[in-house]
Amino acid sequence: MVRTSVARAFALGLMGLVISAACALAQEDFPFEHELLLDAHPMKGSKRIPNLSVEPDGTATIDLWCNSMQAQINVNGEAISISAGEKSNQSCAPERQQADDDLAAALVAVTSWRWDGESLLLIGPKTLRFRQQTN
Repeated sequence: MVRTSVARAFALGLMGLVISAACALAQEDFPFEHELLLDAHPMKGSKRIPNLSVEPDGTATIDLWCNSMQAQINVNGEAISISAGEKSNQSCAPERQQADDDLAAALVAVTSWRWDGESLLLIGPKTLRFRQQTN
């Protein structure tokens, strides 16, 4: 009986370590300190493509279609949450302003992330695909 309890406790402890290590490994795989470009074409009349850069402490700068915003990103294993912060107030065409609002809303609705080949997927009601800038 004691031997079974010890074996069970050891197995549970080992499972906990494996789960913790897997979460830590997944978190390490998140591309902190890399500039990530949204997988999209520039809007008509612009060369700008939204991009995202996240520091190891979770502070992020997000360049939208027209404006930029600060954010706080929390990565925990495959789970992720994005809290929008202050946004710049550039003068934009209405369609670019709407695209900013739509992208910001999609980002704060993200709940998980994963790699798909060389693309980072931010998954929520809408999946956003980012790729690492290569230049």
